Amino acid sequence: MERRSARRLFIGLVTFVALLAMIGSVFVVQNPMGAKAAAPSLIVSHGIRLRPQYRYVGAVHAGVTYGCQTRSTCFGPKQYENAYEITPLLNRGITGKGRTIVIIDAFQSPTIQHDLQKFDSLFGLNDPTLNVIAPDGLTPFNPNDGNQVGWSAEITLDVEWAHSVAPGATIDLVLAKSNQDVDILSATSYAIEKNLGDVISQSFGEGETCVDPTLLKQEHEVFQEAVRKHITLFASSGDQGAAQPTCDGSNFFLSASSPATDPFVTAVGGTTLNASGTTGVYGSETAWSGSGGGYSTVYARPEYQEGVVRSKFRGEPDVSMDADPNSGVLVVWSSAIYGPDQVFIFGGTSASSPTWAGVLALTDQLAHHRQGFINDAIYRLGHSRYYNAAFHDITSGNNSFDPGNGVINGYNAGKGWDPVTGWGSPKVEDFAPLLIAFNHGDDFAHIR
Repeated sequence: MERRSARRLFIGLVTFVALLAMIGSVFVVQNPMGAKAAAPSLIVSHGIRLRPQYRYVGAVHAGVTYGCQTRSTCFGPKQYENAYEITPLLNRGITGKGRTIVIIDAFQSPTIQHDLQKFDSLFGLNDPTLNVIAPDGLTPFNPNDGNQVGWSAEITLDVEWAHSVAPGATIDLVLAKSNQDVDILSATSYAIEKNLGDVISQSFGEGETCVDPTLLKQEHEVFQEAVRKHITLFASSGDQGAAQPTCDGSNFFLSASSPATDPFVTAVGGTTLNASGTTGVYGSETAWSGSGGGYSTVYARPEYQEGVVRSKFRGEPDVSMDADPNSGVLVVWSSAIYGPDQVFIFGGTSASSPTWAGVLALTDQLAHHRQGFINDAIYRLGHSRYYNAAFHDITSGNNSFDPGNGVINGYNAGKGWDPVTGWGSPKVEDFAPLLIAFNHGDDFAHIR
């Protein structure tokens, strides 16, 4: 990120503290009746630390075209909607109205309501209903804790970009009290038990073998309950290519990301989008080198991947969308470093998971019912003659990762499904009705 002057840092800190005092309009539910208890302490829990990828752009100025847009290295909602052919559905009134997107995150962003309103004002969107729910209590925000600041950035990205794709949908932001595995699972369990929404986005993950096997089993059972309730689950595939941080965080190793590897989840990878930053006219896409992808060591290859995945284990991701910070999305975020009402370019599969959640909210409205578990339908669609109508097939690039002490060899993108971008990115105007046509609902009993 670009360095700021000491004076700007001081002003930012002062204004941020003032902003915290100013903002109190978020509807927050803490400790609601029936909240699930945390998992037993005998489970080994890890903290999922996020590494949000963002660059400072400038202050919020209505009507301004930012320099990164003229260079086609960032996108606002209108350009993104045009690039992925979302605009025709929005023009028909398919905005996600009547649908709810659930976003799972940790800690909190105390300025999220304010930032969302500024985002909407900047880009000409209507303010949605935003419910902030903390089933195990809302942890007080500490602006000096880099871990919490990272999660506040993630929350802001998730909310603003799920909303930008489905501007008529309600957003339920469900916050875990910390970034520990057990706390995140508790928040996810609550959202599913209470059937809060139609689709859930999870913009986080860790090396699959770092998750306690007992907790992984509990999580799989919770996800199965979501499928029974016709809730669609998305998860980011990761931002270090084919690698994940080691369990102690000291290095990296070849690994797919959990919870994206769970076969009940639709795993979302990342691309580099080549489109006009001012009009959104689509040019092409390549695999983003940071796109998480690979093969599970826990879950066997599900039936829907037979004939596609050569490994005997679950391959991920299933789909993808723009995630490269060099072709990122514009976010309004009030932070302790830069002060209130500042614009950033964000990237990572943290961006592509909530945007896919927005796509499903549109699809659910178009169908007049939830699509629920969609992986069967996606793979049947990928095998069909309609594939190129529904998806941009990403055929170039790879996700090898170099942490600085030796390359971790990843995988190559190619025709059809691949373990970098899955089936590719959506052409939403045609993808949505085709998914509805190919989706046959409850056929998930074969998944192990």
